Amino acid sequence: MRRECLDFMIPLGEKHLRRILAEWVTHYNQGRPHLSLGPGIPEPAAVFLPLQGHDRHTFSQDCKVTARAVLGGLHHEYRWERIAA
Repeated sequence: MRRECLDFMIPLGEKHLRRILAEWVTHYNQGRPHLSLGPGIPEPAAVFLPLQGHDRHTFSQDCKVTARAVLGGLHHEYRWERIAA
């Protein structure tokens, strides 16, 4: 936690520190891959993988990758989303 989060952020008080740690713990358990899980996520959300055919490098044209900033952009989580028609 210290190396991935607190070495890059300066908490301004106890309330701020608690908010930083709560967001980091959520990211750690739900969005960050873990090599010991090969590389998996401890509490994965529903995975949407828009594969087209059998080629793993070709994806549906109605999908895009979206990024969500975590801890003000210190980390990012990436997900597939369908493009609205």
